[in-house]
Amino acid sequence: MSSSITSTPTITRDSRPTYTLPSSGTVFSSLLKADLTSQWRNRRASIMVILIPSIILISWKGLVAKFGGAFALSNCITVGLNAIGLMGYTNAVARDRDKGIFQRLRVTPAPRWTIIASRLAVQLVMITITTLVLFIIGYQVDHIKMTATNYIFAFIAAIVGGAVYLSLGQMIVGLVRNPETVNVTTRLVFFAFIMIGQFASFGMLGIQIGDIAKWSPYGTTSNLISAALTPTGWTNETSMTLLVTLGYTAVFTIFGIRYFRWSTK
Repeated sequence: MSSSITSTPTITRDSRPTYTLPSSGTVFSSLLKADLTSQWRNRRASIMVILIPSIILISWKGLVAKFGGAFALSNCITVGLNAIGLMGYTNAVARDRDKGIFQRLRVTPAPRWTIIASRLAVQLVMITITTLVLFIIGYQVDHIKMTATNYIFAFIAAIVGGAVYLSLGQMIVGLVRNPETVNVTTRLVFFAFIMIGQFASFGMLGIQIGDIAKWSPYGTTSNLISAALTPTGWTNETSMTLLVTLGYTAVFTIFGIRYFRWSTK
């Protein structure tokens, strides 16, 4: 990724140039444009992120009648959020850090918060696209029909759940500096969440492991989205699920910021 953030020279009466630093908004816009361009150039990876939960949702068409549309949609959206946060964001940050892109950005007038914020904004776009695609597939292929209110609440819940996996990815890339190790770690965590979370949702792992999986990041995100998709799905347990989800995000974010390094050296 490259950025065109520069200072604007101003010529004074004594012919000595002074420089006016760009505003944070201008810097953020430039970084966001560069990150979106980079995401577009790597669109094959983005397509795979969307394709994985889409295939699962299509293959679960026969389960909708038994477990409900909210169950199928919530699990598949959660899979997509996992892929975006762990496979997409984390590996991209690790790769760019290893290439020295962050080090070069630090010598520009860009505030540090704008560097990460622009990347998170791109992932927010990915979360939006993935969620909408799954809504469409669920409606057209699996014949899952919800009210407009349920879709809106589910979209908000997907944003909240996506924050969990983005913050978890930030923590991983903060604790692990080697990009290859980051890649391996994210794949293992992704696989563990998906396999344990989905098997537990079908009641195949017993009561104890099922309860653990229920309050894991996968379980809380899936249950939160499922409650948003259900007309009468919001209960006291759902409120506790929301608090736990926000708690995961807070803890992961604190560790991710505390241990993040701008270079691998």
